[in-house]
Amino acid sequence: MISLQTKFLTFLDITLGLSLSLLTLAFLIRLIMSWYPKIDASKGLWIIVLLPTSSILKFTKKIVPPIGGVDVTPVIWIGIISLMREILVGQQGIIKLILKANLN
Repeated sequence: MISLQTKFLTFLDITLGLSLSLLTLAFLIRLIMSWYPKIDASKGLWIIVLLPTSSILKFTKKIVPPIGGVDVTPVIWIGIISLMREILVGQQGIIKLILKANLN
């Protein structure tokens, strides 16, 4: 019988993995959108990408200025989120290792 802790960790693993993947995708779309400045992000489905990323990018832009006129903050966040995803839910991630220990 699977314990409650194992069920919770499995749920957390799937949910966190999916959430971090979607956030990475949102930042990747923001990066591509920055190449096309004529896109009106406040209209249409772009708002789905704009909402979760705007406040994070606004804060980061205060710390990291554009390099050569290019905004690199979405790239920074793609790297940070990818690292977090690998550490937490990757093949050798913390949650996976705890799940393995609980199942043995």
